[in-house]
Amino acid sequence: MPEVMICGIPVTFPFEPYEVQKVYMERVIESLQNNTNALLESPTGTGKTLSLLCSSLAWLLVKKAQLQMNAQVGNFSEHSNFSGNLKDSLKSGAGKSKDSTSWGMPKIIYSSRTHSQLTQAMQELKRSSYKHVKATVLGSRDQMCIHPEVSKETNNMNKVHMCQLRVKSRTCHFYNNVESKKEDRAVKGDEILDIEDLVTVGKKLKCCPYYLSKELKQDADIIFMPYNYILDPKSRRANGVELLNNIIILDEAHNVEKMCEESASLQIRTTDVALCIDEITHVMKSFSETAGNEDQMDMTVDTQPKDFTCDDLCVLKEMMLALEKAIDEISVGNEGSTYPGGYIFELLSKAEIRDHNQMAVITMIENLIQYLSTASASPFQRKGVGLQKIVDLLNVVFSGTTHAYKERVKMCYKVHIQIEDKKNKKTDSWGALKTATTKTAERVLSYWCFSPGFGMKQLIEQNVRSIILTSGTLAPLKPLTSELGIPIGVQLENPHIVKSNQICVKIMSQGPDGVMLNSNYQNRDNPKYLSSLGRTILSFCRVVPDGLLVFFPSYPIMAKCQEAWQNEGIWSSINNIKPIFVEPQRKDTFNTIISDYYSKISDPSTRGACFMAVCRGKVSEGLDFADMNGRAVIITGLPFPPLKDPRIILKKKYLEELRTKDKQFLSGDEWYSLEATRAVNQAIGRVIRHQNDYGAILLCDSRFNSPKLKNQLSAWLRDHINVSNKFGETVSEICRFFKNAESTLPSPRLKPLLPNESGGRDRDSGPIHVSGVAFPVSNTRAVSKSSNKKSVSQYPNSNEVYADFSMDFYKNAKASAYVKEFKPNTNKDLFSAIDQDDTQQSPSQSLVTIHKRTADVSLVNNIVKKKKLKIKPFGFEENLNGEKSTEDQSRAVEKVPPASLIEFVKEIKVLLQTDQYKEFQLSISAYKKSGDYEAFLKVLSSLFENSKMLYLFKGMKRFLKEEHKVTFQDYCDNVKLSS
Repeated sequence: MPEVMICGIPVTFPFEPYEVQKVYMERVIESLQNNTNALLESPTGTGKTLSLLCSSLAWLLVKKAQLQMNAQVGNFSEHSNFSGNLKDSLKSGAGKSKDSTSWGMPKIIYSSRTHSQLTQAMQELKRSSYKHVKATVLGSRDQMCIHPEVSKETNNMNKVHMCQLRVKSRTCHFYNNVESKKEDRAVKGDEILDIEDLVTVGKKLKCCPYYLSKELKQDADIIFMPYNYILDPKSRRANGVELLNNIIILDEAHNVEKMCEESASLQIRTTDVALCIDEITHVMKSFSETAGNEDQMDMTVDTQPKDFTCDDLCVLKEMMLALEKAIDEISVGNEGSTYPGGYIFELLSKAEIRDHNQMAVITMIENLIQYLSTASASPFQRKGVGLQKIVDLLNVVFSGTTHAYKERVKMCYKVHIQIEDKKNKKTDSWGALKTATTKTAERVLSYWCFSPGFGMKQLIEQNVRSIILTSGTLAPLKPLTSELGIPIGVQLENPHIVKSNQICVKIMSQGPDGVMLNSNYQNRDNPKYLSSLGRTILSFCRVVPDGLLVFFPSYPIMAKCQEAWQNEGIWSSINNIKPIFVEPQRKDTFNTIISDYYSKISDPSTRGACFMAVCRGKVSEGLDFADMNGRAVIITGLPFPPLKDPRIILKKKYLEELRTKDKQFLSGDEWYSLEATRAVNQAIGRVIRHQNDYGAILLCDSRFNSPKLKNQLSAWLRDHINVSNKFGETVSEICRFFKNAESTLPSPRLKPLLPNESGGRDRDSGPIHVSGVAFPVSNTRAVSKSSNKKSVSQYPNSNEVYADFSMDFYKNAKASAYVKEFKPNTNKDLFSAIDQDDTQQSPSQSLVTIHKRTADVSLVNNIVKKKKLKIKPFGFEENLNGEKSTEDQSRAVEKVPPASLIEFVKEIKVLLQTDQYKEFQLSISAYKKSGDYEAFLKVLSSLFENSKMLYLFKGMKRFLKEEHKVTFQDYCDNVKLSS
């Protein structure tokens, strides 16, 4: 791998980095060398994740070497390790600068929004030259618990308490094994273990993956974890996250402001307090029922004595009754009432909860929750839900107790009390005014933080070395800097690596009928506007190839448009051209719908598909629509937050108060506008996903023509924006854009077809270099320009496609190994390929497909022969006819197993007998669940003991678990199958 020198640090990169990647890595290293915070924007497709990991780890390794050298010459105690020396040096060297070597060895804490994003980052690390560093990932018990009883619990908090009780009483066999198994080769080997790997290892060694990850983080150089483990003080403490002297990287940081505010905020209802009182009463009754029995007064669960008494319960119940009364006595207007942040301390003091006893109250409640979550005395199975709400409130309110902390609370928080809106309930028919005035109505107490800087300053106070915030969409940076409230020493707004012929951005002020396109509140119900917007989308459906994404400001607006277009027949017209898929609000149906969308895109009999989604929804935030999956995105309006929402109103007021003191802060209206454009930037970012991708961006709202809004769009986009004057001309221009792009830009993917390998690559990573030639990369397999067959990634995130990538795979590749006519890998793994094959084709259909593919290959061979390229045939025809192959033919067969997983399974299905294929399916399923390699190998050997199927046997390597691949290769090298 090439090595580049950046700011005096040698950085090893998988390929020669682009200029934007070099600039990005310079800023990362500059931030680390100067111990400053950084705000770095680099669009998707510029290799942000890879650049971030390589540059930060390169700096860390150099720093590590410097500290070790200093230790040898006496700067460190002779017999102390770095972590131990850090504590000693801090005692004697308080006040030293962060640059001092006495601070010891730093770690990198890499954080992102979701665990799936962290897994993608870890895959990037595995594919880099820094895969030897010590790395681990922190996850939740929900993902990592393997205890047969605890893991079945659906409520996450109950799961936590059940786990804690078993750990405390040493009754969890898996936890007890952690100490003895943490040095096992499977744990401390060279492989980087993500959450799935840790669970697999934990099951194999019968030790707890959750606590195993906590052990691994002690020696790790880089620790992966989700945002809330850092930003939420309670989660930070629970997971033992040390920030002192460490580097925090917040990737996908466009959501950090919101996360900071939400992790420091909380809502509680009067019904929650009432439920808490009821749960305390329930425990008190269970005490009184056993009062006559001295043996039962011990109140044990799992032989553990309770950490509370009857007197404790009485005092706690009095406190909760007082809190309920205090909330009920608050004067509330029709629109709710708002108080300063410090009012929360006054409210809790009425329940006798103050600084001096809050920890005792929290501990008492947690003991009660643990008792309720494990006891089975009640048929109603009270689990302490109400008690948990109270303890969450106290943990948030008392996350600090100093005078300075409380002063910040007064500035950054508001307490809002309102009557619960019951208009969707049957009781609304009795009259809204009555519910607004009655004391028995449910009240909602909101404790809202309005300053992202409140949480960020808490991180700074932990003496972190550097905080790096990075994303593809952070712009504009100046208001973000003022919101975060921490010093930013390094900033970057990277340009995109795409050229002007790869992107077409149009502001559509009018529809095809000349009606103004404007989705503001006043125009939203206008039938003429709704009709014109629908006809605009219909017009572009005809000229945009493959996938089209349409984003609406909200779910209600999308539903309103759908109803209007169905009534007019516009919906069916669009659906006839491109089948329509609608983003669901329910999570359980989302995966099915997105999978159907990708399938329709890859169907050669269709003209693609149209996905209608919502800004800030799941589609706009986290999915990858590279290449044919998304050739154009239409933004139908500006997704402003609900103007009359109390939290929005208070946020705007809060910002106006700050602005009167300091003009550097955003005004309320500026923040409100930015909220909309940042959501638009995220939605736009779904389409252009790598260096050779191309697509159109259509902003169908006249308000986008405002200079203010244009300046709030991503920097890389601004220079490409053009305003549409005549609708017909714009449609023609879009049509020409796609024709030119298809004829001049590289096909979606060039994939080397080498034996027993499954190539892969991050969407941001750049070109593949083979024999000195740089081949462009995207997340789909290539088809030739003349081919009628579509090729497309079937994955919501392209990183999943490339899970087995290794740069070593490409070192000895030949340019002649590139073939364009193969179908794509349309499944993530062999298991799903088998399922899909079962539902799609019968054996006879598979036979027809194979003959057809053989004919296609012959055609390719004739075409390539003219270019003096030699491509070996499949060598599959003779297998069907039962004829013997020559040695050379057999070798050719071995070398070319189908690249497509579906095709791979089809060949196996045709060549095996029905009962053999069934055995093959069962063995795959068993291996997936148990990971029993020996049993799986035994079945494979028995099924494929034929020289004609040797290539399929060897081709199974790419579907094996990583820990079995080397052993399997050794077996393949020595195996002698019968002819």
